[in-house]
Amino acid sequence: MRFAICVARFYEDLAERLIDGAEDVLAEKCVIETDVDIFDVPGAYELPLAAQFAAESGKYDGVVCLGAVIRGETTHYDYVCGESARGIQDVQLRTGVPCSFGVLTVNNKDQALARSGGDKRNSGAHAAEAVLALLEIKRQLAPTTS
Repeated sequence: MRFAICVARFYEDLAERLIDGAEDVLAEKCVIETDVDIFDVPGAYELPLAAQFAAESGKYDGVVCLGAVIRGETTHYDYVCGESARGIQDVQLRTGVPCSFGVLTVNNKDQALARSGGDKRNSGAHAAEAVLALLEIKRQLAPTTS
């Protein structure tokens, strides 16, 4: 199987931590490094289109979307979080290619660090696990040839 990781690089340090978590999970499932391509976008708002490009390419079985949005002083946070989530969901429903939402939506950097391999969890790892789980369901429900 081949996977795309689409990652928002607005918070570079968090992006790297999330990628590490996703790659660790894929490696545990015997996905070799050459079967994973990483595509960078500036921020979480651009993730849905990157996911769509990857899903529609026919090259990937699943797309792991990673990034972080940290609340600031304006409503920009709400728009970016909502639209990136909706867009990624739309891509997977439209294409049938599992696309996970590994985007941290947090109030501050400490929360982001805790959820990108810190003491809470690694959302990159969970995003990769979600894609793998959906692929397993897809496999189980695939029509059998007689």
